[in-house]
Amino acid sequence: MTVRVDKWLWAVRAHKTRTAATAACNAGRVKINDEVAKAASKIDVGDTVESRRGDQVLVYRVTKLIEKRVGAQQAVECYDDHSPPRPTRSTLLAAPGGARERGMGRPTKRDRRQIDRLRGRG
Repeated sequence: MTVRVDKWLWAVRAHKTRTAATAACNAGRVKINDEVAKAASKIDVGDTVESRRGDQVLVYRVTKLIEKRVGAQQAVECYDDHSPPRPTRSTLLAAPGGARERGMGRPTKRDRRQIDRLRGRG
């Protein structure tokens, strides 16, 4: 048995909607065994599925095939998570143009210009 990669990503709750999973596939942000996958690409048990969602990279090894969305506890049983750890807030604050300290409020026009210069956009 094989399953479409967009259905599986949606069923194991890697993407909020099936439309979002399909859009990620069409944009080239999903790979099966290190090859870019289309939404209709088939996966099988043992395949590695990598999906980029924003700044997060999800790397799953398929252990069970499902087509219907299930509860979070059942979904976790369908894959082995090999994703790299998410960056911590302190790491983001240390990056140039990173997140602002809590309580600093909205950046002023001057702050935005400085952030843009740090990010290489100004």
